[in-house]
Amino acid sequence: MGKTIVEIVVVGKDHEGVVAGFTNFVFQKGGNIEKINQNVIKSLFGMYLEASFTQKINIKKFDHEIQVLAKNLKMEVNTHHEATLRKRVAVLVTKEPHCLESLLEARKKSQLKGDIGVIIGTENTLSSLARKSKIPFVLVNDVDQSKAEEKILAVIKRYNVDLIVLARYMRVLSPNFVWRYPNRIINIHPSLLPAFPGAFAYVQAYERGAKIVGCTAHYVTEDLDQGPIIFQDAFTIDSNETIESLKKKGQHIEAKTLLEAVKMHLERRLEVYWGKVHVKPKRSR
Repeated sequence: MGKTIVEIVVVGKDHEGVVAGFTNFVFQKGGNIEKINQNVIKSLFGMYLEASFTQKINIKKFDHEIQVLAKNLKMEVNTHHEATLRKRVAVLVTKEPHCLESLLEARKKSQLKGDIGVIIGTENTLSSLARKSKIPFVLVNDVDQSKAEEKILAVIKRYNVDLIVLARYMRVLSPNFVWRYPNRIINIHPSLLPAFPGAFAYVQAYERGAKIVGCTAHYVTEDLDQGPIIFQDAFTIDSNETIESLKKKGQHIEAKTLLEAVKMHLERRLEVYWGKVHVKPKRSR
């Protein structure tokens, strides 16, 4: 009999008894802890726990009981069951359309092993693309990022989202948000990380005289642009290149790179060990 994998994410104010409470819960259910990771930043506690079960479990009962435990411990908990067949995706955007357009085209051609359930934007610029594809568009334009994240989390919960894709979403997500979706938030960055992190990557590359530039699709962590790298692509800079022509070339590569990373994730070809992504070969049909 194969193993059933359950991912458990716990977030809340740091206090004693949280780790023991959730690990004991897993043991009592006959589970084995495969991975566990904990972080504390300014009294905010986050824990990722991956448990395996050799016996069949009642998912609804499991989720209900762990929510009761979380309430008693005054924590928030989310569970993710690998038994789910097609993953639901939320795409976060600002105003640049190229990455979203690439994802929507792949969806139209049935190239994604998942469903784009909702598009969330910081402004209405790309809402027409969502309407054209008959996908719900939710505007979250709060200046206060903590308030914005509260609303985004509520939308993600409402649409039962498994994967979050940042398609040129131009805001920095807090640890309170990121810790809830470990290795389930994919970002596209316009440089070959670890070179030129942060904003204005193309400008930095141009001003430093880089001869090869590119982009990186990576999982998001609490450290800006330092998450595990999934996929990269690059191109050379011509001697007569301008910053604008550089950006135009880069946007085409960004769209392709992000799409490739999303496909690999939805095909369950990615595993993260010790901060490094390992890509499994495609299954032959």
